[in-house]
Order: sequence, then structure tokens, then C-alpha cells
Amino acid sequence: MSVIPGQMSTRSVCVYCASSRMSHPAYRQAAYQLGEVLAKQGIAILYGGGAVGSMGALADGALAHGGRVVGILPRFMADLELGHRGLSELKLVEDMRTRKHLMLTGAEAVIALPGGCGTLEELFEALTLKRLGLYLGPIVLVNTRGYFGPLQALLEHAVTERF
Repeated sequence: MSVIPGQMSTRSVCVYCASSRMSHPAYRQAAYQLGEVLAKQGIAILYGGGAVGSMGALADGALAHGGRVVGILPRFMADLELGHRGLSELKLVEDMRTRKHLMLTGAEAVIALPGGCGTLEELFEALTLKRLGLYLGPIVLVNTRGYFGPLQALLEHAVTERF
């Protein structure tokens, strides 16, 4: 994974990703590499605050390379000890809605890594807000192992059907 110097002018990104430990290792590797690249570019990461799966790999990759990583975690998840302990900053919030709001409004761009329903729900909210003109930043999908191909086909079908 590479980013051409000067290609990104953002100072912070919101990254949507998964906490699953059972997904293919390539997804965690891509998350780690993304964290590394963003850290080396001096771009801070806002993410869900998790310690495992792609979430943990993203944070580990950035932190290992001197990056700033801000986790935003609902209190009930912190009570279950699901939060990453090595973050630059951990913000505890009351609920998932607040978490999503702070992640999106605190960053200048969105990057979505492959993930399950939670990741897709966050992505669709960002896409909807962009469509409505309420979010103006870029939204980038990291298409590891062709994961987002079926979603792209579905969205193209929606456009064809005039939705």
C-alpha cells in the first residue's frame, strides 16, 4: 500500500473497520499497512477504539510508526475491556450514535476497510450524508481481496434503476 507524498492534504481521517478475529489475515494486514502509511504521512486516525481484528491492526500499525490514533468507544464496550490500551487518546461516549457522529465530524476524510454490518452501516451513513450534502469530505474504500466488488455492483444497479 502506498500513498504518493502530497496526495492527501488531510490532517485526520475516520477509518471504519471490523473487530472480527476470524476474518482472513489479509484484512488485518491491510489495516496494519494503512495505519503505517497514515502515520508516516502525519495523518491522525479516528476509529472505533477496538483492540482486535482490523481495528486493532490499524491502531497497532499507526502507533508502531509514531502515529496519532484516537479511539471513540461506547462506555458499555469499555466496561467489557474491548478498547485498545495503547491509543494516543480514548474518548468514552454514551452510545453508538455519538461514536459515529464524533468519528465522522472529527475527520476530513473517511476510509472504509472491509467489515461486517457495523462497518457497512457506518459507510452507508457517510454515503447518505454525502449524497445529502451534509458531509463534504472524500470517502475511500480499501478493496482488499475484492471485498467491495459486490457492493459496487449493487450501487451501480441502484443508479441504473434511478435510486
